[in-house]
Amino acid sequence: MRKSMNSKRGGYTKQNHLELVRGGASFFEKMEQLIDQAQSCIHLQFYIYEEDETGVRIKDRLVQAVRRGVVVYIVLDGYASRGISDVFIKEIIDAGIHFRWFEPFFKSRYSYFGRRLHQKLLVSDAKAGLVGGINISNRYNDLHGQPAWLDWAVYTEGEVSAHLLKVAVDMWKQARWSFKRDAKLKIPLKPYFADSECLARVRQNDWVRARKMVTRSYYEMFRKASSHIYLMSSYFLPANIFKILLRRASKRRVKIKVVVAGTSDVYISKQAERYLYRWLLKHNIEIYEYTKGVLHAKIATYDSKWTTIGSYNFNYISTYASIELNVDVLDDEFALTTENKIQEIIAADCVRITEDHYRTNYNFLERTFQWLCFLLIRIIFYLFTFYFRPKKEGF
Repeated sequence: MRKSMNSKRGGYTKQNHLELVRGGASFFEKMEQLIDQAQSCIHLQFYIYEEDETGVRIKDRLVQAVRRGVVVYIVLDGYASRGISDVFIKEIIDAGIHFRWFEPFFKSRYSYFGRRLHQKLLVSDAKAGLVGGINISNRYNDLHGQPAWLDWAVYTEGEVSAHLLKVAVDMWKQARWSFKRDAKLKIPLKPYFADSECLARVRQNDWVRARKMVTRSYYEMFRKASSHIYLMSSYFLPANIFKILLRRASKRRVKIKVVVAGTSDVYISKQAERYLYRWLLKHNIEIYEYTKGVLHAKIATYDSKWTTIGSYNFNYISTYASIELNVDVLDDEFALTTENKIQEIIAADCVRITEDHYRTNYNFLERTFQWLCFLLIRIIFYLFTFYFRPKKEGF
C-alpha cells in the first residue's frame, strides 16, 4: 500500500494491516475469529448488547476463551444495554468474565443524564481489534433471511491495536466512575508489528477529558479535501461549525456526496434531517438516501487517500457529549476501496434526492412537520450539550 505522509506526524502508526469490514455476518465472523485467536486478554466495550441470538453466541464464544485461560473484560453502556437480564449478567460473571457497567450520572428506564459509552470496540491482546459503528444485536447481523443494518467497521492488526488496548484499559478503569486500580487487570507488554505498512491512528471524543480528536479529524478532512468527499452518516444533523466547513469545501469546488438513511430507526431524527436537504442542495452537495434497509453507518473518505471509521455520528451528541471512537486510515489503497464500496451502494441501493424530487415528494404540510422536528431536535441537543460546548471553537 502507498503512503501519503510520515508515520511520526499526526499520531499515525506505521506497521499495520487493516481491512474494511461490512456489518452483518462478515463482521460477527471476524469478531468470533478474534475471540478464538486471543491468547492473553480480550476487551469488549459496546453501546448496545442485546440478549438475543447474536448476543448469546458472542457470550458463549467469550466463555470458551475464559476456559482456555484468556482474561476477558466487558464494559457496556448502562443505559443502552439496560435490557440485559440479571440472569444473563450472572452467567457472564459466574463464567469468570470481568464485567462492568459504564453508568451515566442518572438513568431510568426512559432517560439518562451524563456521558454515554457510544464506542464499539473489541481488542484481542495487543495484536488485533475491531472498531466501528456496529452493536451486538440481531439487527446488526444477517439472520433468518433478514439482512443486517448497513454499517461498517475496521479490522486492525499491528501497532494501532496496541493503542486500542490502551483505550480499552483506560475505559475499564473509568467504568462505574471508579478509578481504583484492578489487581486482576492483565495487560500484554509485548507489542505486535504487522508485516505490512498502513498508516492508522486512534481518535477519541470524550468531553470529560476535553478530547475532541474525532471532531478534529473531520475538520481536517473538510479543510484539506481538494477533489471529493464521500460521507455516509446514519443521523446526519451536523453542528453549525460543520455546516460552515461543508459550505467552504463546496465553494472550493470539492464534490461532496452524502449518503443518509431512507428508513431510520429514529423517526423524528429522520424528519429533522430531511429539513436540511434544501440547505445541502443549495450548496451543491449531493444527497443519496439508502433504500435497501436501515443505514447505521458512520464512515467518511476524501481524495482517495484518507478514511475514518467508527462510532461518531454527525450531530451534537457525538460532537459534544458521547464517548466516541474512530480509526483514521491514511492510505491510498484503503481509501480507494472504501470509495468504491460507497459508490457501489449509491448505484445499487440509493435514490438521489434532487430539488425536484424534494418538491414532488414533500408537500407544504410535510415540510412544515420536518421543520418542527428539526426545531425540536435542536432544542433537545442544545439543552443536552449546553454546558459541554466551548464558547468559541476554531477550525
